[in-house]
Amino acid sequence: MAIDVKHIAKLSKLDIKDSELEKFEKEFSAIIKMVEKLPEMDCKVSLLDTENVMELREDVIIPSLPRDEITKNAPKAMAGCFVVPKTVE
Repeated sequence: MAIDVKHIAKLSKLDIKDSELEKFEKEFSAIIKMVEKLPEMDCKVSLLDTENVMELREDVIIPSLPRDEITKNAPKAMAGCFVVPKTVE
């Protein structure tokens, strides 16, 4: 099976050098072979443990701080929100 490492790198926004393409192709192939060896699961069998039931806590509503109180120490705030520098192009 041929694996297009450049395409995978582009989709995942990874910068893989041309010198590393062969290494990554071998690693991806090994991962795919390992996954193909996993046994099939019978979907009719439940994976839930009936002996160990998880108990959930009850939700409790508590008041939070007012927005102006939270933003008063921020270097820059606008319309009740923190203003931060752009980090993504």
